[in-house]
Amino acid sequence: MNHIDKIEALFQKHHSLITRKNVPIEPGNGIFTRYQYPVVTADHAPIFWRYDLDPDTNPFLMQRQGINAAFNAGAMEFNGKICMVVRVEGYDRKSFFAIAESETGIDGFKFWDYPLTMPETENPDINVYDMRLTQHQDGWIYGLFCTERRDPSAPEYDQSAADAQCGIARTRDLMKWERLPDLKSAGSQQRNVVLHPEFIDGKYGLYTRPQDGFIDAGKGGGIGWGLTESMENASVDREQIIDPKKYHTIKEIKNGQGPPPLKTNQGWLHLAHGVRGTAAGLRYVLYMFITALDDPAKVIHRPGGYFLAPYGEERLGDVSNVAFSNGWVKREDGTVYIYYASSDTRMHVATSSIDQLVDYCINTPEDGLRSAASVNTRKALIESNLEFIKAHNL
Repeated sequence: MNHIDKIEALFQKHHSLITRKNVPIEPGNGIFTRYQYPVVTADHAPIFWRYDLDPDTNPFLMQRQGINAAFNAGAMEFNGKICMVVRVEGYDRKSFFAIAESETGIDGFKFWDYPLTMPETENPDINVYDMRLTQHQDGWIYGLFCTERRDPSAPEYDQSAADAQCGIARTRDLMKWERLPDLKSAGSQQRNVVLHPEFIDGKYGLYTRPQDGFIDAGKGGGIGWGLTESMENASVDREQIIDPKKYHTIKEIKNGQGPPPLKTNQGWLHLAHGVRGTAAGLRYVLYMFITALDDPAKVIHRPGGYFLAPYGEERLGDVSNVAFSNGWVKREDGTVYIYYASSDTRMHVATSSIDQLVDYCINTPEDGLRSAASVNTRKALIESNLEFIKAHNL
């Protein structure tokens, strides 16, 4: 096989991957439907991102700049298509943002030819990742993401200590981005910061996650809420914890807002991640709650337990046993596409509807926070079901 034939074989294999039809996994659980195939993987990255195709400079057709993973994507509907701003990680461990676009939202995702060019601040980012997209009432599309730099206070021998802050950029077309100053928030590190889509008394609302260190939340108590006068010089002086971490729950170690909340007639619908410790390490799952329409900082429904956890092969990857979401899309007909990453490696989609998700949040019992309370809640369900079975001769 000559050089051109090898290149054509690479393109054919890539084309087969990105045009593969996705298949729903039935039966579902009544809350959402999973799909058989991931929607974006490292292999979805264009061939011309990874290979030098020129035989004079790459006679063995080697991957010169490999892609390790594609995950933790923000998402929105734009010009009638579903666009994900994917966290793409190279073999060099550096993450960057790239847009993958689909007509259907469940398959056919194809990367734009070039990754995003994200402007830097005066203090350059070492790594950027996990963008949340918010189409705000002010007319801008904002991207809030984690900007990571080496901790300047760390001793020279420690080359792993990092400082995480909230980077902010905005755009109108997803192509040209304006970088704004990083969020200021009383000196704490920040990850998982999300912009609320509407003004709150003329101010911008931010869901935050204050933490003492890069990994450990420390005294940071959970998902916070704060207001800023402007996004051009965003600053939150006071953070109110609206969804605290709790002992012996799915969010005992830390938790964070996922994508921006969706507005419904019953309140703001939230998707978040919770982290607990296990003998095998940290376990990340997704959970939900609803806040009041007139007060996004007031939780009014808090279903107990997790909403979605890594399942089957989703549990395996660079950082195993992780489900993480920072993007979802509500379509005009009420369908919701939930984009989630598994094990810091690949992107998946699950589909549901506003009606299903609201019903789940309102009618799922809260966590009673004790084994005895959990048993009592389950016994009530069993008694009700046994009466139903008897009444219908089942």
